[in-house]
Amino acid sequence: MLQKLQIAALNENQFSGSIPDTIGNLSQVNTLLLSSNKLEGVIPSSLGRLDLSQNNLFGPLPSEVGDLKMLTYLNLSHNNISGNIPSGLGGCASLSYLYINDNLFQGMLPPSLSSMRGLVELDLSHNNFSSQIPPFLEGFSLRALNLSFNTFEGEVPVKGVFTNASEFSIAGNGKLCGGLVELGLPKCNKKENKKHKRRFPVFVIVLLIASTLLVVLCVVYVLFKKERKGQPSQSSTNERFLKVSYDQLLKATDDFSEANLIGKGGSSSVYKGVLEHDRFIAVKVLHLQIRGAHKNFVREWEVWRTIRHRNLLKIITSCSSVDFQGNDFKALVYEFMPNGSLHDWLHSSVHASRLNLLQRINIMIDVASTLDYLHNLCVTTIVHCDLNPSNILLDDNMVAHIGDFGLARFIGTNSDRNNSSVVKGTIGYAPPEYGLGSEMTSSGDVYSFGIMLMEVMSGKNPTNDIFNEDLGFRKFVSMALVDRVVTDVIDSDASTLQSTEANGMKVEECLASTLKIGLACSAIPLHNG
Repeated sequence: MLQKLQIAALNENQFSGSIPDTIGNLSQVNTLLLSSNKLEGVIPSSLGRLDLSQNNLFGPLPSEVGDLKMLTYLNLSHNNISGNIPSGLGGCASLSYLYINDNLFQGMLPPSLSSMRGLVELDLSHNNFSSQIPPFLEGFSLRALNLSFNTFEGEVPVKGVFTNASEFSIAGNGKLCGGLVELGLPKCNKKENKKHKRRFPVFVIVLLIASTLLVVLCVVYVLFKKERKGQPSQSSTNERFLKVSYDQLLKATDDFSEANLIGKGGSSSVYKGVLEHDRFIAVKVLHLQIRGAHKNFVREWEVWRTIRHRNLLKIITSCSSVDFQGNDFKALVYEFMPNGSLHDWLHSSVHASRLNLLQRINIMIDVASTLDYLHNLCVTTIVHCDLNPSNILLDDNMVAHIGDFGLARFIGTNSDRNNSSVVKGTIGYAPPEYGLGSEMTSSGDVYSFGIMLMEVMSGKNPTNDIFNEDLGFRKFVSMALVDRVVTDVIDSDASTLQSTEANGMKVEECLASTLKIGLACSAIPLHNG
């Protein structure tokens, strides 16, 4: 029935699950857009001419992608696709636009890609590609090339697209050298003449080997001491993280001015800033004089190095240094979220408009997807321990990103140390059992999610003055469900879709179902975690 279909625009919907192989039977399709959905699983080898960005696809890229000889546009960005680039991709000789940034690709770029000379734009950023930058890229007629935040090393080419610094980016690759002067990279060490090396006396060679071994032993010893002290070592972190100094952060935030202060907590302050190339950042500066702040810094950095998901706040780097007065300075640098926190949208007068029903549900779906990843898909279960609207950040497309892992726990590891004498989490969102010394589990996060879901729908903070011993937040919601007066507890902006009687009934059913989920989540006993 759809054999003559040529354009299928299915982007920005709520499609979920895996992509069926049978979709490849639509042989006449020349444009297939599936971006910004909730798709997951591996990519079928039958697909072609497509945009699958901003989903949750994982697994390797099928080698059969090279069979798509007429493919001109391929966008797989912002997924969890892993493994090496298949050499078969070089068979896409007609490809002009290739975007595979923000995935988990690794290894070197295969030489077969040299046949893709029709490329105009190529984005490989935020992956784990390694080895040298392939010389064949110099021969391409590229107008935009992004290789940033990988682990490329060696000399940067100086021909083709590499002759114009505004047309390519290599930021976040700490082992590159040479290239254009304006890149500010160190000079490459030229190899010595082979004849000259053969004339080296034996004792010189022995001396060099001994010196190298001594240096290696010293480095290993220093790293071991740092690890024993629980300090995140910069040399042990993934090279894809950008390196910034205290001075750079000071300039980026205008001396950490009050005008750039966008958030403040018990153990940290968050500032907005701008790095080079107009990259907006959020800098979380730890208050090291507060007890436990240093431990939170170490824990949060360790978590960010371990996880990766499209609905997690993207970390850029960390900075462990001293300020100009000689005091210890520690900060975490994140990608700036222009729409602030979910708390701001629910309870602050900063935003002129409020969230509609669809936006609220999409945000909570994003949060649920991330919790599923942390609890069930990570190698080690991670519990956030402080889930609340202030830690849910929104990007320019109102997509939710979870941040602040200062209290997080790796369940079943040595770092899972619960202190039963201290209440963890935020009042109103932390399970009451935490105050009685119960261990932190994934069920605690589910409880917090349930409370937050009811808050998002009702617009009421769980610590509102109207709630007391006689009328708690959960009782307030459950009474409305029993009396079938759901709209009485729903935020007015969340029920504005009731334009007709039939539509209004569907919306009310949706609201009731959502509140029931919130009640069910916040009733889960912690020992089931």
